Amino acid sequence: MTASNTFRLDPHADVAQLTADIMDINSVSGNERALADAVEGILRTCSHLEVVRDGDSLIGRTNLGRAERVILAGHLDTVPLPHVPGSRGTVPSTWEGEVLYGRGATDMKGGVAVQLALAAALTEPSRDITYVFYDHEEVEASLSGLGRLADRYPDWLEADFAVLLEPTNGTVEGGCNGTARFNVTTTGRAAHSARAWMGENAIHAMAEVLVRLRDHEPTTVSVDGLDFRESLNAVLISGGTAGNVIPDRAVVEVNYRFAPDKTPEDAEKYVRDLLVGFEVERTDVAAGARPGLNHPAAAAFVAAVGGEPKPKYGWTDVARFSALGIPAVNFGPGDALLAHSDDEHVQAEAVRTCLKALSDWLA
Repeated sequence: MTASNTFRLDPHADVAQLTADIMDINSVSGNERALADAVEGILRTCSHLEVVRDGDSLIGRTNLGRAERVILAGHLDTVPLPHVPGSRGTVPSTWEGEVLYGRGATDMKGGVAVQLALAAALTEPSRDITYVFYDHEEVEASLSGLGRLADRYPDWLEADFAVLLEPTNGTVEGGCNGTARFNVTTTGRAAHSARAWMGENAIHAMAEVLVRLRDHEPTTVSVDGLDFRESLNAVLISGGTAGNVIPDRAVVEVNYRFAPDKTPEDAEKYVRDLLVGFEVERTDVAAGARPGLNHPAAAAFVAAVGGEPKPKYGWTDVARFSALGIPAVNFGPGDALLAHSDDEHVQAEAVRTCLKALSDWLA
């Protein structure tokens, strides 16, 4: 029996229950196939949509000749399941009253459920809509299904505006910070720890790096009217070979979340200037995205859904849309602070409210 026959989703069900049904399909990064099959099963039944599949990513779009085209996008994958016994952030999902617990509850199967409900219900939307469901968002950028679609189907991703249904508590969050990672390395000379004076301790040499990071004051940068708070932190550290050997090498990984007024090159210079005198290697970077809320399509969306827009501190794929020249915002159900947690959950009403806001805007 194929995965598509194993899992069947009902896009006309209550969208909160649809969220639970989607969560019950384990789709940790690299394991999206079953969920992609189920999503394809829905899209292929929608005669008003043109559909293409690439690996475990899918695009469905209307072609009604409307004056404006918008993209609704969301990723199918989740981070790995928790290992803590008794954790509620796992698969399958569980209900406690009107609160839905489980992996992906906030990041971002509620958003995917909203996309599927809209794809099935809106046969004559006021704007042409492109629905994008993609794999491998929670891992390194080189594996991104959205990046692959942009390379292979650029004409399918042409649009005037994009909404990424990442969790924002139902508030428009414009743009996003960029993110960069660096390895900072110190070297020494190995020796027996009983004769430590014969060596040079690379771990001790790392102390100054940690002091500079500890004492660093993160800045807040205003970009297009939104205040983006930056952060710069050590996130991993390694060194040493044995309990009786003076370590000759130590590495600390540094993550810099930088405001979207900076380029990746600006971000690298900032870190190198702070850590001058140490060996610094950039290992990964993704540019941020300016809010773009002054674009007519974005302004109209904000006016339609209401509320005061906020900045997105984390990196999201709005940056990919920005790089394609498409203004984009984050807007979806759930509290981003709960994403990836062992207590991940979403209120049923939050998913329903998100669906209504987008449905009213697009109907």
